[in-house]
Amino acid sequence: MANESGPNSENAHSCGGDCEHCSHAAEERDSEDCRIRRNLAGVRNTIVVLSGKGGVGKSTVAANVAAALARRGRAVGLLDVDLHGPSAVGMFGLEGQALMATEDGGLVPPVAACGVRVVSVGNAVDDPDAAIVWRGPMKLGVIRQFLGQTAWGELDWLVVDAPPGTGDEPLTVCQTVPDPLGAVVVTTPQRIAAADVARSLAFCDQLAFPIVGIVENMSGFVCPHCGKSVDVFPGGAADALSEKFDAPILARIPLDPRVSVSGDSGIPLAALNPDGGPVAAAIEALADALEKEAAARAAGRRAAGAPAGA
Repeated sequence: MANESGPNSENAHSCGGDCEHCSHAAEERDSEDCRIRRNLAGVRNTIVVLSGKGGVGKSTVAANVAAALARRGRAVGLLDVDLHGPSAVGMFGLEGQALMATEDGGLVPPVAACGVRVVSVGNAVDDPDAAIVWRGPMKLGVIRQFLGQTAWGELDWLVVDAPPGTGDEPLTVCQTVPDPLGAVVVTTPQRIAAADVARSLAFCDQLAFPIVGIVENMSGFVCPHCGKSVDVFPGGAADALSEKFDAPILARIPLDPRVSVSGDSGIPLAALNPDGGPVAAAIEALADALEKEAAARAAGRRAAGAPAGA
């Protein structure tokens, strides 16, 4: 798979979305890849939230960091490509709000109360309880449609919530998204989780997809009565992965019952109370780390004489 061509391959060209002045226009004007690059030209930073293991709270991390960035006044979109288990619709309180179509065939994402624009297959099916029984080509087509036809507009951040593993959905996203900031890989503290999560990091290395860093979720438990944090899982996974793959630990997010309560209510905790305890502080630290990485990339491009958004 590492040798497949795509926007992030060695042979891919940089695309600013202006096909009229592109030397590749003749060969790519009508291609789907070029349409996707044009459609995402207004997105400044894209992160893909990955994990090789299910149940680590990846979607919760994605929803909360999106909400934290939106609370800072950033324009944020969240694309949920977990097609078989879409959860973004419920986490953002968007049940019953379908994707709307524009006259030219675009898709208009519903906007959550916290300001995040959300696209999920959960917004595109009539029955929220229906099983999505799709094979790989169908899943690939839906994801590319979301990337190429969603009317995101200008975004500071696009957060992509991928399903567990290294299969069709994360592969399609990582080979299609142009100029990503990189992957945020979520683990839990147990060493048994490290083997599965390591595969996501190896997956990124194999695809030459940049890794922003690692988030250790469920890093201790915050007592709702005294506020103290205690370790409930044996630790070490995030540190071991960080050392093995030379990837920084961006945040350690503890367990807190308020995270589940807020998720079930349709408003991520980060949108409710950014100063509310260790969980909110960890999410803010993650948002800080992402913005620092984005600023460093923009500064590097300016120093090299390239436009920050190129």
